[in-house]
Formats: sequence, structure tokens, C-alpha cells
Amino acid sequence: EDLRYGENPNQAAAFYMDPFTPGTTVAKSEQLHGKQLSYNNILDLDKALDICMDFEKPTAVVMKHTNPCGLASADNIYDAFMTAYNVDPLSAFGCVICLNRNCAVKTAEEISQHFVEAVICPDYEEGAVEIMEAKKNIRLLRTNAPICPAAKHREYKMKKVQGGLLVQTDEDVPVDPENLQVVTKRAPTKEEAHSLLFAWKLAKHVTSNAVVYVRGEHAVGIGAGQMSRVDSAKIASFKANEPTKGCVMASDAFFPFPDNIDRAARSGVKYIAEPGGSIRDDLVIEACNKYGI
Repeated sequence: EDLRYGENPNQAAAFYMDPFTPGTTVAKSEQLHGKQLSYNNILDLDKALDICMDFEKPTAVVMKHTNPCGLASADNIYDAFMTAYNVDPLSAFGCVICLNRNCAVKTAEEISQHFVEAVICPDYEEGAVEIMEAKKNIRLLRTNAPICPAAKHREYKMKKVQGGLLVQTDEDVPVDPENLQVVTKRAPTKEEAHSLLFAWKLAKHVTSNAVVYVRGEHAVGIGAGQMSRVDSAKIASFKANEPTKGCVMASDAFFPFPDNIDRAARSGVKYIAEPGGSIRDDLVIEACNKYGI
């Protein structure tokens, strides 16, 4: 499919579908309403769908420029959406939304209150599309297939570079509470371990350097794409729309210095998930023990 333009208006672009790819994908989704998808829309839809695929519970993702600015799971998709959108409503302006459950009228009414570029979900309940069609430019897509871990297809990830092609396997490292190694004096409760795993899934999908704060099953603050990890931690705290005291924190790579722990302690964080492997791990662990993290 020819696109209006690429990442910028001066770039030509097209979208190619692989007809042999199994699972639920943006390429196989059906557009029900709205103007033509843009290059950036497709990138955000693909990433949002990828995130939602990691969760079984009703989950909503709010996506902006290939980074999530909101994520929440709840007992129903309406509550999940409301919580996810309000994580960072300022950044959510002009966002892409993915719901892993059908969009009902109540959720459609809330989405229609905001400037949203596109919505993707398994399907729309009666009356939901009609409500959102009042927004002429919003793109509405349905996958006509489940959005869940079982529907996720793992494939090679490729990135073109000048004169060559980088190819790697998909990131697929299952983490469960039994595999968590507690390296500090303080250990998480079962509930906190559950939140740490939720935060870990979120951090996996945030552009590095990534630091995220989570309470229960929703994001509180997301710090993305900084050259310094401690700056990502500062941004995650600054972005938070609710108190960070008592939150859990996840980092997508090891902490090179204990200054990240100092930052987390000032934000009231009590539990942290990170992969470890720094030559200064002992200093990081020592700092955690000093703060009771």
C-alpha cells in the first residue's frame, strides 16, 4: 500500500504485508473508519499491539512516538483505558490506543473526548464505531482476532543500516516470580513481586535508557530514551501524576552507578527490578540496603 508520505512529508513510503505471518498483526487488521494510515501510525499501532500481547488481563496501552505513555491492566477494559490514559494525559495528545478487549460504547464515549490518531482492538460492540465516527480523522481498526500472549508471533527483528542488514531473534525471555533473585536484605512480598513483573514487561517496551514506576498494575511514571539512565529515572518521577512513594521501579538494563538508587529513594521507591551485571553491582546493592530498598 502506498502511504501519503514517510516519517516526514518529504519522504516517500509504502507498507508491505507478509501474507505468511501467523498470529494477530496490524497488517492483517481491518480499517473501519478514518483517513489513510500514516507511516508513523503503523509504527505506533504495531508497537502498541506488541505490548498488549504480553498481557492476559484486560489491558490498555496509550502510545506516542513508539513509546508507551500509559499502560494499565484492570478487571475490565474501561477501567484499564481510563487508568492508562491518565498516566500522562499531556503526552497522550494525538496518541494511538490499543485495547486487548472489544471496545464498548462506554469506552468509545471516553475516547471520543480526546484527540486520538488511531484505535486498534479485537472488535467494537454495537454503537461504539458510530460514536467515534463523529471524529472524522480518527482511524479505527479491528484485528478480528485475539490480542493475547497466545496470538503473538515471534519472528526475526531486522533493521536496515547503510550497506547492510542487522538481524536478531525476537526478545522472548519469560520471567516468573520463581526466577527472581533477591540480592538485597529486603525481599518483595508476593503482591510487590507481581507489580515488579508488570513493571518489567513495561520497561521491555520502552526505548532505552528506560526507567519506569508502577503501582499495582498500572504505570505511574515512564522515563524513556535518555543518554543517561539517571535522567530517565528523573523523568519518570517528573512525569508521575500521582505520588511515587511506595511504587516499584524497573530498569531495562543494569545501573552503572548508585546515583540511580539515590534518585529512586527520593521518589519513595521500595522495590526495584533490574537485570544486573554492572561492575559496580556491589555499590548499587549497598545503596539499596542503605535505603531499605
